Amino acid sequence: MPTVSVERSALFAHLGRTYTDEEFDELCFEFGVELDEITSEREEATKSSTVKLSKEQLASLSEEVIYKIDVPANRYDLLCIEGISRSLRVFLGDIDAPTYNILPASDEASSTMTVMQSSTSTIRPFVVCAVLRDVTFDEARYQSFIELQDQLHRNLCRQRTLVAIGTHDLDSVKGPFFYDARAPSDIKFVPLTHTDEGKEFDGASLMECYETDAACKHLKPYVPIIKNSPLYPVVLDSEGTVMSLPPIINGSKSRITLDTKNVFIECTATDLTKANIVLDTVVAMFSEYAANPFSVEPVTVSYVNDSQEVVNSYVSPQMYTRKETATVKFVNSLIGINVEPEKMTQLCNKIQLGPAQLLPATSEEEGPVLEVTVPPTRSDILHAVDIAEDIGIAFGYNNIKRKVPQTCTVGGEQPLNQLSDLLREEIARAGYIEVLTHGLCSINDNFTALGKPITAAVSLSNPANIEYQVVRTTLLPGLLKTLQHNKSASFTGGFKLFEISDVVLPDDKHVITETIVGAKNSRRACATYSGPTSGFEVIHGLVDRIMTLCEVEPEEDYVASSGNAYKKVHCKEGWHYNIRELKDGDIRTYFPGRAAEVLLTSPKTGGKQVVIGTFGILHPNVLGEFDINYPTSAVELELDYLL
Repeated sequence: MPTVSVERSALFAHLGRTYTDEEFDELCFEFGVELDEITSEREEATKSSTVKLSKEQLASLSEEVIYKIDVPANRYDLLCIEGISRSLRVFLGDIDAPTYNILPASDEASSTMTVMQSSTSTIRPFVVCAVLRDVTFDEARYQSFIELQDQLHRNLCRQRTLVAIGTHDLDSVKGPFFYDARAPSDIKFVPLTHTDEGKEFDGASLMECYETDAACKHLKPYVPIIKNSPLYPVVLDSEGTVMSLPPIINGSKSRITLDTKNVFIECTATDLTKANIVLDTVVAMFSEYAANPFSVEPVTVSYVNDSQEVVNSYVSPQMYTRKETATVKFVNSLIGINVEPEKMTQLCNKIQLGPAQLLPATSEEEGPVLEVTVPPTRSDILHAVDIAEDIGIAFGYNNIKRKVPQTCTVGGEQPLNQLSDLLREEIARAGYIEVLTHGLCSINDNFTALGKPITAAVSLSNPANIEYQVVRTTLLPGLLKTLQHNKSASFTGGFKLFEISDVVLPDDKHVITETIVGAKNSRRACATYSGPTSGFEVIHGLVDRIMTLCEVEPEEDYVASSGNAYKKVHCKEGWHYNIRELKDGDIRTYFPGRAAEVLLTSPKTGGKQVVIGTFGILHPNVLGEFDINYPTSAVELELDYLL
């Protein structure tokens, strides 16, 4: 959870109220945040084990009381004193939630941003902008403005990898503005860090400076984001003045001071959705200091190709308000209260989800539907559960009556998890090493490298890289990549690996709580043997061992084909398995004629034979795809059927 530090006196001035520390702690609890620590600059320095100060230095530090408040990670509107105080005042009923207005642009030139799509698409493709007019800064407001940007960079922006915020004195530059990506040697400007010296750098020398200069060590972590790129992103005004080199530093010329009146905000990003959330948050928090409070001027962002033709265009900031719904019955049942529908609409005003209204019931059983208005600052409201949580806060945790549950149950392990844990112990005793591999993989590893056709899978719309394109539908690639990265291990006596974990399969009929989710989890057990020989008999033996442990009896013809070596043990009635040569399906994964499928007959399958897994010697082409030097056999079984 992010921690926001605010001076007590400043916070109480914003609230227009004073509290004792105990009273404010209770208010934080009621609002759903936590007062983590009460301290001061001097106390912090005294307790520090890394920074030792002299008595004179300690005496010069402030004793002003500082509240450290833990806020939910998805409440970006609470990352500054303006957001915390505004939300608390609305919660206390002192003010109504503000309405945010997008005004017509007063200057066409400064409300235009042109993006060179061909160059920026290779490094940081998106930008959103806004203009705040007639803003009044003082020292405290300016400091809060900077701290909010730092908090957003640390949290939602993921250390500036997803979004980087740039703020500029609009009166010091000249629109229209341009967003481009250029070679490091072609970017020359005086960075904000060297304003006093007036020293000019090009892109490459600036990166070198920030990596080595102790005075700029706070910027060093961001250098690797763009350093090795052939092009650096850059924001310029119409005269070619470099306003910022995102995500590293702003230019000195457009720096904001206490005398700044008009602020130009630009957010460059690799994720447009997060960029819009960040921009809306900054605008919502500091537009209250504008001459026309809670108003902002838009900027039109136009993407042009190499022929200067506009290929895409949008207006930012969005500052959208949207409608979300939840049934009154659902909210009451989830919280454990019984609030009348009309009262519930009033509670929404306390948590900035008003105005709310009641819609006609979709069914007599469900009752009336609560429709709330979600402001642009509440990007955390995604589901009816989020609405219910906030209404619970507005109702008051302390007002929820304690009840004895109507059911009496004893906690226990899920049967599938219990089976998985028992099998893990037994397979490990058989000499196999357990691994835990990543749930995401590339399309090539999941399908092509295994000799399988590319079929449906749960895919990521914006994968971080080619290794994380889809959710795995088989555990085998993870084990093969583990073998690939452990070539230095001894394979003389055979190298055994196994994993018991979930794969995700597309399924349009799988239903959870009356919702078709489009996919389902399937628990699998997968093992490999790699060594001087193929180890087919070793994997075959593991299959028989797993089935014996699950109390599944081999069928008579299978026992007969094995030389009647089977010794009868206790098995579940009606549960039988057989082994049949694999004729099709995964045949390209395995060596022809050296693969089999496991067939299960049980009451769960209605007495019919069902294929629950395959095993065999992996095809040389598959081994070549994963750069494995030894013959390898593998098995993969579905455990859901064995319960």
